[in-house]
Formats: sequence, C-alpha cells, structure tokens
Amino acid sequence: MSDTLRDQLLGLGFKTLPKPERKPDARRDGRPQGKPGPAAAKHSHGGKPGQGKPHAARPQSQGKPQPGRAQSNQGPRKPRSQEDIDLAKAYAIRAQREKDERLEAERLKQEEARLRREARAKVDELIKDKGLNDPNADIARHFEYGGKIKRVYVNAEQLKGLNAGELGVLQQNGRYLLVTAAVLAEAEALFAPSVALKVDPNAPAADDPYADPQFQVPDDLVW
Repeated sequence: MSDTLRDQLLGLGFKTLPKPERKPDARRDGRPQGKPGPAAAKHSHGGKPGQGKPHAARPQSQGKPQPGRAQSNQGPRKPRSQEDIDLAKAYAIRAQREKDERLEAERLKQEEARLRREARAKVDELIKDKGLNDPNADIARHFEYGGKIKRVYVNAEQLKGLNAGELGVLQQNGRYLLVTAAVLAEAEALFAPSVALKVDPNAPAADDPYADPQFQVPDDLVW
C-alpha cells in the first residue's frame, strides 16, 4: 500500500493494525528450543559418532582392596584382656627393676674401686720413708697373707719385736714393708687390706704358728 492511500484511510478514521509479535522459531522435529537435535550434535562434534558422550565409569579392579577397608578374610582384632595387660605390666616392672639393680651394682663396684685407690694412695703417703727393712737381714719370717705363705727378711732384733707386736708388716705394691706398730695401726685405719702381718702378743701361739723359731728356714731354701 502506498503512503498516499494509507494517509487517506487514516483520514477516514481507520487505524493501522498492530504488527504481530514475532514468535521464536520452532524446530521441525518438535524438539524444544535450546536442545540440539541429533544432527546438530553430530555437526558440532565434527560428524564423528560417539563424541560428546560422557565416559562410562571404569569398574575398579576387584583384586585390589579399597584403602580404609578391612580385608574380607581378616576379622576384627581381639581386644586384650585385663589379665594380659596386668601380666605385661608385671614383666615390664620386673625388667626395669632388674636393670636398676644391675646399674646399682655396677655403680657400687666402681665406687668401691675408687675408694680403694684413694685409700691405697693415703697409705703410700703415710708410710713414705718409714720402712724399717734391713738390707742385711738374713732371717726369713714367714706369715700367711691372701691365702698364701709370704715372707719378709728381718734381723734377730727385728724378729723379736715382730713377734712381740712392736713391729708389723704392710703390703705395698707387691713388697712387704716392716713398720712400727703405730704406723701399722694408722695404715689399718686407712686401708685394712694393706696389713700383711700384725702379731698379737697375748694371742695363743696356735694363732701364729710361723712365729715359732722352728719354722725359720735357711736363706738358701726357696719356698
């Protein structure tokens, strides 16, 4: 219709009809809008069938156990009874006590050795330059010490003093030293095992059988 005819009709009172609303295009196959059909899906993926489909979940291997799950052939662990717990505690206490006893015994042994060394050192200091051994002595005075028969050489006067308890014998580093009774008493107070011979004049003769002159042997006789 030309613009002149439309103007004439409008002048006569006719109104223009409203334009119809444009409806969305419907798919020929009747599928709702927004969902592509098989052809569109095929075209969008390059025409290769099978593409665009979600991958199927792979079945897990039946031979491998799932983490965090107990094996089917293992049952639940049996809880320990109170008797087993008490027995384990008793063994642990006993083992600890035996260990403590061994450590204590070793400590006492080391302490005793230290005290012996210190006592011997004090005795050595005490008897320094106080030995009365006569280099010209020719009388062997025998005595028992440490379960064995030992001897010290004295002269006649020293033998009398030794048998009367006025003199005594100390052991020092494998040597036997003749000393006075006073020095012998001091050494005994410091370290009693150092006393090799101490004669009690009031004791029966049977207590020191080697004091009898009959036990004096010649110098050339070696025991």
